[in-house]
Amino acid sequence: MDVDRYMEAQRVSGFLVLKDGFVVLERYGLCRTVNDKWDSQSVTKSVTSILVGAAIQDGYIKSLDSLVTDYVHELKGSAYDGVTIRHLLTMTSGVKWNEDWNDPNSDACVELFSGGFVDGVDPTVAYMRGVSRADQAGAKFVYKTAETNLAGVLLSNAIDRSLSEYLSEKLWQPYGMENDAFWRVNSAGHEFGGLGICMSLRDYARIGQFMLEGGMAGDRQVLPPGWVADATNVRVTFEPESEEAESGLAGYGYSWWVLKNGYAALGHAGQAIFVYPQDRVVVAINSVWPEAQIEDNRKKRGAFVEALRAEAVAQQP
Repeated sequence: MDVDRYMEAQRVSGFLVLKDGFVVLERYGLCRTVNDKWDSQSVTKSVTSILVGAAIQDGYIKSLDSLVTDYVHELKGSAYDGVTIRHLLTMTSGVKWNEDWNDPNSDACVELFSGGFVDGVDPTVAYMRGVSRADQAGAKFVYKTAETNLAGVLLSNAIDRSLSEYLSEKLWQPYGMENDAFWRVNSAGHEFGGLGICMSLRDYARIGQFMLEGGMAGDRQVLPPGWVADATNVRVTFEPESEEAESGLAGYGYSWWVLKNGYAALGHAGQAIFVYPQDRVVVAINSVWPEAQIEDNRKKRGAFVEALRAEAVAQQP
């Protein structure tokens, strides 16, 4: 299958390959152009993780082992007592959760579409303080979009400004992003930490390159030294028969998926940033996969991205 056939079959709106920071291939489909934005879905989680690292570097957050309730006081006395920021970023808080987006009564759907402030409390916080505990904190990985939404609220409280402002200050401006971006907000006007950043394809790729360069923006250390290695190392190991392992994922870091030879930010319906540090390669890709074809398309994307990586490595300097 050549590139054109793959893009048509997989409903790809664009992909871009960087090698050593230079574009080696860039293509668009579905009438998209170089400046058009695309919803990142859960790729946003990895961006929120970057901002948590920046807040630690800036001294707004003490450490990943700080308690969630130290920054979100309304959660005191809830299932989040004793839960750390590290637990949020690794999806190991131990709270009971249902992430089934096809069930309108699931925790994920109810939390996302909940109303505005509840007695002056952000709707994400209001919902999460009512969940129960299923496991000991740190014991089990359960994917929970709401916990990255909660990490966003925590982060906003710590920095005392919006996530959009902080993202602009720490990454968009100093790293020279090409286009403005948009970030969806909840009914209370707060950004969703777990989804909703809309940006151009080249700026997707720049996020990967920023990570590849160790969290530096020019001569500015945006992330703590060693943060990228820590965030993209295996913090959660998947069982061999798990859905994640069968998809070729080696583990989960701080809101980054760990690959056998790199790491990735992954979002629903085919949004992704793949980073291969040893090869100095970044692949950004956006798609719109039909719900029924997601599992099959994920496997086909893996083969496609691996072919792009191999070809980029084979290119002469």
